[in-house]
Amino acid sequence: MRDSSKRPLTLRDVSEASGVSEMTVSRVLRNRGDVSAKTRAKVLEAARMLGYVPNKIAGALASNRVNLVAVIVPSLANLVFPEVLAGISDVLDKTELQPVIGATNYDPVKEEKTLFEMLSWRPSGVIIAGLEHSDATRAMLANSGVPVIEVMDVDGDPIDAAVGISHWRAGFEVGQEIAARGYRRVGVLGTKMDGDHRARKRIEGLERALSEAGISVVDSMAYSGWSGFAKGREMTAQMLDRAPDVDFLFYTNDLTGAGGLLYCLDKGLDVGGALGLAGFNAFDLLNGLPRQLATVDSRRREVGEMAARIITGEHVFEGDDRRVELTPTFLPGDTMRPKPA
Repeated sequence: MRDSSKRPLTLRDVSEASGVSEMTVSRVLRNRGDVSAKTRAKVLEAARMLGYVPNKIAGALASNRVNLVAVIVPSLANLVFPEVLAGISDVLDKTELQPVIGATNYDPVKEEKTLFEMLSWRPSGVIIAGLEHSDATRAMLANSGVPVIEVMDVDGDPIDAAVGISHWRAGFEVGQEIAARGYRRVGVLGTKMDGDHRARKRIEGLERALSEAGISVVDSMAYSGWSGFAKGREMTAQMLDRAPDVDFLFYTNDLTGAGGLLYCLDKGLDVGGALGLAGFNAFDLLNGLPRQLATVDSRRREVGEMAARIITGEHVFEGDDRRVELTPTFLPGDTMRPKPA
C-alpha cells in the first residue's frame, strides 16, 4: 500500500506503471490524440490501480474552466431540494460535468460567500435557487461568463435563464379551488418570509384568488426553522384554538400540512367535509397517511432536469424569453369537499 505521506501521484507514476510515455498517458487521460484501444486500456487500468486522479485545475488553466457545475440551494434538509438535485444529477451523469452543491440556509450573506467560493473554481455553469439575490450575488452571476440557471421560480426577470413554476399562479389556483368547494373562512400557516420568497408568492396568489371570491383570510401564522409534522400539529392546535370557526387551513409546506392533518384526525374533526386542508409540494413521503392531503405537485425533479439540459446545451431557447415555466398540478386528495356538480 502506498504511504499517504509521500508526494502526490503524477503522470510519471502512471507512465512507469503502464510502460508507456508520459505524453501518451496525458493523451489518454485527457481523451485526446490517436492512441490505440489496447494502449488506452493499459493506461486507464494502471491509473485506476494506482488511484491516480488528474489535476483538473492544472488542466483548466488553458480553458479557464473546470467540468464542475455549481449548484446552490437554500437547504438540503428540506425535501424540496433533493428532488431538484436528483434531476440535475440524472442529466449531468451522461456528460463529463459534475455538480458541486452548496447550501445557504436561506441566508443572503451565506449565498454570496458560497457563490464567491464556487466561482473562484471557474465552473462551467451555475444552477441557483430563486430569483431574489443580493446586489453582490446578482453582479457575480451576471459577470460569471457561464450559463446561470435560476430554478424553482419564474415570477421575475432572470439574470440569464430561469426554470420552475409560477408560485403566485399556483397559490392563486389553490385559492380558486378553495372557493369553488364552498369554504369561506380560511387560515394560512406558513414560514417566516425573510428568505422563503416562493412561499410568500404562493400566499399572495392565494389571497388574491380568495379576495376576488369575496373570501377573507381570517387568521395566519408563521414559523421559523424547519418544517415538520410536530410543527404542523403545534400550529394547527394554536390556530383552531384562537380561530375555531375557520373552515379551511392552507399550509405552505406538505410536512406541516401532514402534521395538521394528523392533529385534526386525532381530534375527530370532519376533515374533507366541514374542515378542508391543503399543503404544497406533493411529497411522496406522505402517501401512507390515513388521508391523502390535498396538495400541489411543483414538478421539482423536472425543474432540475431542465436546468441541467440548459447547462449542457441540450435545450436551446428560441426568442428573447429565457424562462421555462412548468405547469403545477393541483391534487385534491381526500381533505377537501368535492366541487358542486
